[in-house]
Amino acid sequence: MKSKLVSLSEAAALVPSGSSLALGGSILRRQPIAFVHELIRQGKKDLTIIGYPCGLATDMLAGCHALRRVEGVYTGLFQFGQSYNFRRGVESGEIEMKDYPEVAQAARFQAAAMNIDFIVTKDMLGTGMAKYNPEDVLEISSPFTGEKYHAVKAARTDFTVLHAYTADEYGNVQWPEFRDADDLDMLFAKASKRLIVTVEKIVPHNEIIAKPNRTFIPHNWVEAIVEVPFGCHPAPCDAFYDEDEDHMAEYQALSKEGRWFEEYAGKYIYGCKDHDEYLNKAMTPAHMASLIVR
Repeated sequence: MKSKLVSLSEAAALVPSGSSLALGGSILRRQPIAFVHELIRQGKKDLTIIGYPCGLATDMLAGCHALRRVEGVYTGLFQFGQSYNFRRGVESGEIEMKDYPEVAQAARFQAAAMNIDFIVTKDMLGTGMAKYNPEDVLEISSPFTGEKYHAVKAARTDFTVLHAYTADEYGNVQWPEFRDADDLDMLFAKASKRLIVTVEKIVPHNEIIAKPNRTFIPHNWVEAIVEVPFGCHPAPCDAFYDEDEDHMAEYQALSKEGRWFEEYAGKYIYGCKDHDEYLNKAMTPAHMASLIVR
């Protein structure tokens, strides 16, 4: 096996402007925030996010004018409220939005993971959603029964970026013993052309092979692996740390107006040369320790 361990800046440099991405996690949980910060610092633009429930990472990209299009089922910040940056982008016409129900969007990723062009679903029958997505949703009839279905286009992305738990330098990524499971990370990984994974901790290979049943992303899927402790902050990472409610309150307060969000981005994204500098600016060691799951 070949080592795939790279720096955060090297990994983000793999993604050109204009790419389509699936970002792992769900709403707040395990959002690849450190990676998104680096994409923004590198000036990536015109990105398309194809997601499930989108959250903080998508909102940050919207606030920094890096998005062209979002395809998903929801974009928000869960208990912290709506995504103000994303909403402004859609309302102004800067961001094109394509809306799907959860079942149909999951099916689109399933089709891409199966390497087929489309999949059929009944989830949008009786709604008006299909007419707003004419290039990706077509009504068809079953060749067996004549029943009506919608054929939905596979959600195949240029890149998937996940933030995960532990991995070795070769890209074998493992779950912890306890975690939440309301995400599509494995489907995202199989549905994309290229996979980048940031993790909380790189561990020796012998720790991986000692518990092979915990490996959910094998090394042959992964192009680049990056060690990024607190890589989700201010969002949470299962079994490692909780969300930073103080920072999220600051984020939401400064997201309500575009000119205010410029202050946030200037301080925490553009004003930091790397992730370590961001962490030093975003929280004290004592505050960081208070977030750790014990």
